[in-house]
Amino acid sequence: MPFSPSSSLRIALYALLGILGLILIATALTGIVVVLAFPQLPSLDALTDYQPKIPLRVYSADGYLLGEFGEERRDLVRIQDVPAVMKQAILAAEDERFYQHPGIDTMGVLRAAYSNLVSGGKRQGASTITMQVARNFFLSSEKTLTRKVYEALLAFKIEHSLSKDEIFQLYVNQIYLGQRAYGFSAAAQIYFGKPLKDITVAEAAMLAGLPKAPSSFNPVANPKRAHLRQLYVLRRMRELGFINDSQLKTATDEQLKVKHDANDFGTHAEYVAEMARQIVFDRYHEAAYSTGLRVITTLVRDEQEAAYTSLRRAVLDYDRRHGYRGAEAFADLKDVRDDQEESLEEALSDVDDADTLVPALVLHADPALVRIYIRGGDVVSLTGDALKWPARMLDDKAPANRRLRRGAIVRMNKDDKGQWQLAQLPEVEAAFVSASPIDGAVRALVGGFDFNRNKFNHVTQAWRQPGSSFKPFIYSAAMEKGFTPASVIPDEPIVIPASETGSQAWEPKNYDGKYEGPMTLRTALAKSKNMVSIRLLRSIGTQYAQEYSTRFGFDADKNPPYLTLALGAGSVTPWQQLTAYSVFANGGYRIQPYVVKQIQDAKGNELARFDPPVAGDENLRVIDVRNAYIMDSMLHEVTRRGTAAKAAQALKRYDIAGKTGTTNDYVDAWFCGYQPTVVGIAWIGFDKPRRMGSGETGGTAALPIWIGYMRQALKNVPESYMDVPEGMTTIEARDPDGNKPVQELIYKESMPGDSPASPPVVPEDNKPAVPQQSPAPVQDARPKPVEHPVDKSDKADKKP
Repeated sequence: MPFSPSSSLRIALYALLGILGLILIATALTGIVVVLAFPQLPSLDALTDYQPKIPLRVYSADGYLLGEFGEERRDLVRIQDVPAVMKQAILAAEDERFYQHPGIDTMGVLRAAYSNLVSGGKRQGASTITMQVARNFFLSSEKTLTRKVYEALLAFKIEHSLSKDEIFQLYVNQIYLGQRAYGFSAAAQIYFGKPLKDITVAEAAMLAGLPKAPSSFNPVANPKRAHLRQLYVLRRMRELGFINDSQLKTATDEQLKVKHDANDFGTHAEYVAEMARQIVFDRYHEAAYSTGLRVITTLVRDEQEAAYTSLRRAVLDYDRRHGYRGAEAFADLKDVRDDQEESLEEALSDVDDADTLVPALVLHADPALVRIYIRGGDVVSLTGDALKWPARMLDDKAPANRRLRRGAIVRMNKDDKGQWQLAQLPEVEAAFVSASPIDGAVRALVGGFDFNRNKFNHVTQAWRQPGSSFKPFIYSAAMEKGFTPASVIPDEPIVIPASETGSQAWEPKNYDGKYEGPMTLRTALAKSKNMVSIRLLRSIGTQYAQEYSTRFGFDADKNPPYLTLALGAGSVTPWQQLTAYSVFANGGYRIQPYVVKQIQDAKGNELARFDPPVAGDENLRVIDVRNAYIMDSMLHEVTRRGTAAKAAQALKRYDIAGKTGTTNDYVDAWFCGYQPTVVGIAWIGFDKPRRMGSGETGGTAALPIWIGYMRQALKNVPESYMDVPEGMTTIEARDPDGNKPVQELIYKESMPGDSPASPPVVPEDNKPAVPQQSPAPVQDARPKPVEHPVDKSDKADKKP
């Protein structure tokens, strides 16, 4: 039967009716789903009353971020404070029609459906920013039809309840971007070390590319994939007219400086940040990590950086003085060519950074040439003088597990001229801390060489022998027993009998075995004479000296009452030394060092504050102001002509004072010193005490840390000195090894003929100290630097 037009029309009509029926059925079903599902949708309280987890943040006194602690790193930012380039990059990468669609982008859905149909699977999504907000707050990321339906319904509900800018703000703050960063403001800090407002077009494009796959596309975990994603975002920004051709080229060519350490906040204060964390956790427990608490410390950023840099330089200088130890480890480069940068980077992927000590791979090594690939892409060739230091490890006789050869993993850093050189991770440790002697506010604290390698805080936790840095407290005790800086005691050999030691006879020695005969206490302290210190302690009594030292904050049980106390054979921490030397710096008051000044909530409201008592409060006085003045003048002598003469020479100022300390067999080295506005304590030694090497005294190993810090701390600070207190008078005295008389200030009651008439007798040889001369008018008797020859050696500081 022939096919008629009427039949064709009927078929088309039936088909149309069928389609319309299906649409009606689909619409009805959709309506039913909406009616049934919409009431089941969660409340939007989590959005309208947004209370995200905000980490604990620690700041310096001058407002710099030092560290943060929390499961989610987030920095809340208002949408009006998000730079335009960041908004444009997000829209280009995620949802170009965000401000036009009602929560679901119909055009995007159709485009994704077509792509999925022709590709034969679910390969392209069509999630809008609103849908992502719904998913992030209320749903899982599983790819099921049910989840997509709820996601779409929630998107409509969100759009009905919130403005576009409110939705965008939630997205900008909540989205996960890898490296524990939640939100774009936190990501800008973590990846680029800068606030969101300062990012470039290239950096914005990199960040905007992260939401698609934050673990795969982030520039730390996968730099190449991240770069490809960044280029895609830049092209989309150009297509949408957000940037022009010139901006596109500039952004494409820009070399991004990506932080590989998420804990690098631009200021190296990890030990202080950890101290602050512990203080806050003890008070607020787990809530400390999620409620946005802000801790304001006492640290000064520039001084902290100076302390960190100076300590690392001193430790690396020490390390270079004691030779190259060879390769850290070895990588298998058998099937890797020198030009396969990705494979070379992979070989270094498990090697941690150590700030300026950059991981590197030896590509070729012989006694005349070493070629090295440095993480990041640089390849350098070392020849000539650059190979003198590692020469021993280029020899065929070098230990196989240390010898430099192809595949050796080494460290490189730059010298003062900016040239690459071989380096190594040091084995020795160090610590530095400084504070105001007036109120104890800590201005800088470095608890070790590298917090990531060793979190042990040597400032607060390391109990070490103080060596000669303990002598000033023996001398201070002696001033209260009638001795004066002009008292003369012989620097001569001495034998302490077994009856006095309780075991066997003790015959201590000066470092070089040489003795200079009778000398004043002022000269003896400047030259750190062991024999004089022992005689002085023996005269005043060990029990008295031990008890007296507790005034400065030392533990009696850590410093037993034996004659070895004169040589610093007890145990102290750098934190205790800071407290103790502050007493001399502030005129006799014992203050308590502290690092946390204030705790605030997320809105900046003050929750807690520490306002310590300050020097000048007589309740804090632990020694006579005259004693503090005399000890201050004697400690000035140490930095002028004594074992720390390099300090005055380097800083070109004479209002600094202090004492070096070196323990038996060069195990610990110290310099404890101050200027009236700041006290600083430097220590260096091995965690497991062992010899550091011949000549590694306090003046050689520790003093450079102190000097490097003080260059910054005392910049633009005028010289100042302690005023002469009442109750003192001047005598004229002559040091037996000097050529002309000097004037000394002493207690008035210590004048000859008064009570006590003269210093106590030195018991072992029955030779009393040389009596003082006739009194002269009271005046500032502090010796001027030009009156003394400079003793450049600090070897006398060495304990036998």
